[in-house]
Amino acid sequence: MKYARLGNTGLEVSRISLGCMTYGDPNRGNHTWTLPEDESRPFIQKALERGINFFDTANVYSDGSSEEIVGRALRDFANRDEIVLATKVHGRMHKGPNGAGLSRKTILAEIDNSLRRLGTDYVDLYQIHRFDPRTPIEETAEALHDVVKAGKARYIGASSMWAWQFAKYLHTAEKHGWTRFVSMQNHYNLLNREEEREMLPLCLDAGIGVIPWSPLARGRLTRDPDVTTARSANDGFGRSLYDATEAADRAVIDAVARVSAERGVPRAQVALAWVLARPGVTAPIIGASKPTHIDDAVAAVDLDLSAEELEALEKAYVPHSVVGF
Repeated sequence: MKYARLGNTGLEVSRISLGCMTYGDPNRGNHTWTLPEDESRPFIQKALERGINFFDTANVYSDGSSEEIVGRALRDFANRDEIVLATKVHGRMHKGPNGAGLSRKTILAEIDNSLRRLGTDYVDLYQIHRFDPRTPIEETAEALHDVVKAGKARYIGASSMWAWQFAKYLHTAEKHGWTRFVSMQNHYNLLNREEEREMLPLCLDAGIGVIPWSPLARGRLTRDPDVTTARSANDGFGRSLYDATEAADRAVIDAVARVSAERGVPRAQVALAWVLARPGVTAPIIGASKPTHIDDAVAAVDLDLSAEELEALEKAYVPHSVVGF
């Protein structure tokens, strides 16, 4: 495994992050395809054994059970000082007022709830999961600053919003001397490259680490378009991301298949190697429900694509609608 600094910070993270949405009680929350705890733990252990030190979850994943499973596994398998643990806040955690969003009340309550579920005194990276148009940016930014100053988070990050919104967060924190955002977790892969227009240039200019989610396009870049899985058959959010462009995306998927065949490596390695090679990308966040998913991700770190291969993968792309906010 190789490691990199997260943006302009001194924090060292593995070049692959294990996304933990896959691990959670399938009877809690909206993800019926998640793996229960006994099936989840081997994946977290394997990731650690392969040198992955960066684990990403969220309070809303499987109604908090993802945090519970991840927290217990990391306590059993890892040295807390050697791992980088990230979670998020924004999604609805209870009915009624103040059950979601980025108000001061919600942030201060949800960081404590996340720490309790994770079984730790602090998270390394606390991220706002989406932009909250109902809460003033100053309120959110100051609350996050207070979370850091209270020792409950080491760094703060953001996820999936318009570049102008993120720029306002960065400006607000700088203006008031509050804790600076260090990372952007955004939707970026060979099937949707719209972040190259504004968000990625912003992050490069500001020294923000980029940790893309869905770097394999919910698995679409790893298999033929007519192949379905248990997750894809029940993943409404995934369908909302890619179904509208399915016809145009086939050419990109075919290009991945060709490079994969020529190299003699799985398609997942090719698609991840492309993301890893993009300027500003620190660590794509991968999901793993099979042991080979982790093996392929780790192998992709050492797969260098030629200029000709990169061009072949990119040339079939057509503009897409921005989705995932």
